[in-house]
Amino acid sequence: MPFSRTTRLFASAVLGLGVAMGAAHAQDVPAPGSSARIDAIKKAGQLRVGVLSNPPWLIEDTKGSGEAWAGPAWTLSKEYAKRLGVKLVAVPVSHETKVPVLASNQVDLTISPLSVTKERQNVVDFVTYSKTSLCVFGRADNPKVANAKSVDDFNSPDVTIAYFTGGGEENWVKQRFPKAVLRGVSSAGTAAPVEEIMARRSDVTPINRIPWIALNKKVKGLAALPHGNNCQDSTEAANEIGLALDKNQPEFLKWLKSISEPMLPALQKEEEHIVETM
Repeated sequence: MPFSRTTRLFASAVLGLGVAMGAAHAQDVPAPGSSARIDAIKKAGQLRVGVLSNPPWLIEDTKGSGEAWAGPAWTLSKEYAKRLGVKLVAVPVSHETKVPVLASNQVDLTISPLSVTKERQNVVDFVTYSKTSLCVFGRADNPKVANAKSVDDFNSPDVTIAYFTGGGEENWVKQRFPKAVLRGVSSAGTAAPVEEIMARRSDVTPINRIPWIALNKKVKGLAALPHGNNCQDSTEAANEIGLALDKNQPEFLKWLKSISEPMLPALQKEEEHIVETM
């Protein structure tokens, strides 16, 4: 997804806010000898970060008209590099390599956004700055949707819920709505089975909170729950998102978190801005 000059300027303002906040609260860079990783980064003069586009957290500029990357993950990485006094170097990774490259020392951090899972926590540590969660949407003119007060109201034998068979939401739907009529459909390359809803074959379906914003702009007449902030505050199936580093680097991890934590409000604002312009 290309990003505009406005997005870049917004990110710069966010970074400035983060720097100001961080200056008051974040730890100094650990002294030489405290962290082998930091010593190696400073000696090399570069912070190597694994990158793979994943909006809204990390976006590649495919137009080549400005900075190559943007998003909260990049903003945070730039702050790390600045405080370390080194160059920030982006190293392309794939879905298959973005975790293994840490153990093989091909990067210092993987900033391609990763969801925190127990399996990943066994091999890497995380610095989290965001989360994913699910919304449940249907036609606004469907009384079952219009009269619903919460997601709990859809756990009823009177409600038909569509989901993509084999999709990430399938297990959640089955556990969350055991009383509902469940309708598994084949993936159509979309973020959610919208056709099921528009054709009234199903009442509601789940969607990640991020693509919900774009879908709601594109398809008129939809409504989502939980209510409030256009479902962006949903805690349904919530999962933390962050960057990763190899295990057993306690001083490096502590320092990374000391920088990120005071920047969280600014990073969230940057994320919200990108989501609204997607």
